Parts: sequence; C-alpha cells; structure tokens
Amino acid sequence: MPENVRKKDLEARILEVAKTLFVEKGFAETSMSEIAGVVGINRPALHYYFRTKSRMFKAVFGLILQSVAPRLQDIMLDTTRPIGERISAVVDIYYDVFRANPCLPLFVMREIERDVDYLLRAARGMHMDERLCRVVSGLRDEMEQGRLNVVPLRFVFYTFYSLLVFPFLTKKLGVRLLAMPGETFDEMLERWKPYVVSQMEHLLCVR
Repeated sequence: MPENVRKKDLEARILEVAKTLFVEKGFAETSMSEIAGVVGINRPALHYYFRTKSRMFKAVFGLILQSVAPRLQDIMLDTTRPIGERISAVVDIYYDVFRANPCLPLFVMREIERDVDYLLRAARGMHMDERLCRVVSGLRDEMEQGRLNVVPLRFVFYTFYSLLVFPFLTKKLGVRLLAMPGETFDEMLERWKPYVVSQMEHLLCVR
C-alpha cells in the first residue's frame, strides 16, 4: 500500500476514535494518551497528525458539522417544497445522525456549557456561520414575502431543537416510563416525528 494511502487511512482511524471518545466522554475527560492507546499508536505518532488536542477536537467537530450542515442548507433553501416537507426531511437527517451517534446530543450540550465561544470560533473557521446566515436569510425572505408567519427566529430555533433533541437527551427515562408495551425507542421517534412537523407548521405556516 502506498505511504500516502497508509497515512490517510491512519488519520481517518485517529479521527474516528477521537470522535467516539470525545462524544462519549467530552473534551475535558478525553486524553491524547487514551486516543493513541485505542488507535494502537504512541503519543509521538499521534502528534505527527494532530499537535494538540484542541486541533483534533476542531477536526472532529468539523466532521460532525459537515455530516449535517450542507444537507440542511440545501433542504431549507429549496422553497419549491412546503415548509412542513422540508422540516420532515431535516428531522430525518438528524434522526440518522443521532441514531449513529447516540451520545451526540449530550456531547453538544456539554460542550456548549464547557466553552461555547470555542465552538462558535470552530464553526466560523469552517464557514458554518455562512451556511447558517443563508438559511436565516432564506427564512426571513419567506416571512417578508408572506409565505411564512413572521416569527422571531430564536423562537423557531428553540421550538425545533427542543422538540428534536429532548427525546434523545431523555432516552432512558422515555423508554422506561413513556413507551407503550413492546415499543422500541425508534418506534417512539417515528410516532413523535409527525408532532415535531405539525408544531413547526403551526408556528410557521400562514393560516
């Protein structure tokens, strides 16, 4: 195998291990030594690829954002689709990401609390703020054109993400106390999804 291919494969392995540990344990509780140990390399080899834990964290955070942000932007800016249909597609994307990374919602909440300014700087460094601005601008345009209700965008944000994320943050409690007999968490999510969409439609759709 060519050397450059081996290096890319090892870098991808490092990032995957780092993502798993960061998401499960958080930035502060994850050490470079632990990452190197799980990958099966020594610290100097790890530092060859990522000199600091902060740089590695930024790379991992970038992978997470890139798995979601471009698709969300494309969906939300497609004004040929009704807003409810767009919201439904966005929920599907988040469901897929959260199912593959069950600890991700808690990780995001924990890192916001730990150092929100660092997360925002990292997002700006990857031009995620530009994507967000385009989505926000698109929603404002639809509101000004009378296609959507005029709603403060912070209310749109709070409503959507609370409806979306809270079931994942309270998964154990929900499965234990709120599930119907024999109902799985995935089945709970699929039954919850129409309520997420309907609440957003109630907030945004012109009556």
